[in-house]
Amino acid sequence: MKEHKLGIIMNGVTGRMGTNQHLIRSICAIREQGGIQVSPDEVITVDPILTGRNENKLKALAEKTGVRRWTTNIEKALADADNQIFFDASSTLHRSRFVEMAANAGKAVYCEKPTAVTTEEALRLAKLCEDAGVKNGAVQDKLWLPGIRKLKTLINQGFFGEILSVRGEFGYWVFTGHDEDQPAQRPSWNYRKEDGGGIMIDMLCHWRYLVDNVFGSIKSISCRGATHIGERIDEQGNPYQCTADDACYATMELENGILCQFNSSWTVRVRRDDLFVMQVDGSKGSAVVNLRGCQTQGIGVTPKPVWNPDIEQPINFYEGWSEMPDATTYENAFKIQWELFLRHVALDEPFPYDLRSGAKGVELAELGIQSWEERKWIDL
Repeated sequence: MKEHKLGIIMNGVTGRMGTNQHLIRSICAIREQGGIQVSPDEVITVDPILTGRNENKLKALAEKTGVRRWTTNIEKALADADNQIFFDASSTLHRSRFVEMAANAGKAVYCEKPTAVTTEEALRLAKLCEDAGVKNGAVQDKLWLPGIRKLKTLINQGFFGEILSVRGEFGYWVFTGHDEDQPAQRPSWNYRKEDGGGIMIDMLCHWRYLVDNVFGSIKSISCRGATHIGERIDEQGNPYQCTADDACYATMELENGILCQFNSSWTVRVRRDDLFVMQVDGSKGSAVVNLRGCQTQGIGVTPKPVWNPDIEQPINFYEGWSEMPDATTYENAFKIQWELFLRHVALDEPFPYDLRSGAKGVELAELGIQSWEERKWIDL
């Protein structure tokens, strides 16, 4: 049996996302399934090492997940030839330093998004890795969500006819910490611009790769941000001023004429199917997509309402939609992209989701902020 054993430095994964999605549900899951079976006599296996600043957190996480290696000495981990990959899920403002260290050490680099807070810095990191000749990638997990995969199947089958418009709603109420027995469920740095926070730099990066890969290239953006809540309570119980946006209202025009509207908010209460719901309307049919499901309505079952506010609405608009069945067993979206990246490193298979593509997300966020400040459409 030919084995490609990949040592993976996992930096900053003691946070919620890093622990759950990247470590437990991706790398540990790959380890527990025996690796990635390339062929009957070839396999890719993983050997993670946890790195970070807090020795107690690293030790506890390693023990919880059965990871045998951890260290607070990232330089030592980078110097170990058995570690071929560096993954970073630390704070965005610290990412450039870690990426530089990893690229200079000749390690393949894989990063959470956003890869930076400015397009200039994101492109610099991409070029740094390219000049160092190291494989690189940025997390673009939503492309492998079951709902999005079902949507892409419909598009490929021509279900929509001509796609006309896309409307996405994302978000939920993030408690401020002021309410009794209701602590905030997101970290305080998310609401401080000086610490790399803000929903625009977070979510517009997602919408860039989602729109680009599913609907088409973005031509221009009109965006309005807001800081709806001015004060929150931090992890130490102290009030602080919110300097970053907590809501984003964006309209995008695509090169192919499709109009996309995406609202993202940490100050909205949910009355929809999921935390993220997207409706796609076409000349022959429509679909409503959430994280895992997809409901469709074709032209043949589209109702014909008549405006009459003087009577109760006779049409139940929730009827007439059909749930698209699961065509397969859907694995974790982060795990799917991890496996693609590991195959890219071990087997040199194509991987288009590199740091340069990640920089496009930062570009959209930066232009969204510019549009908000200048109150006008901005061309990409």
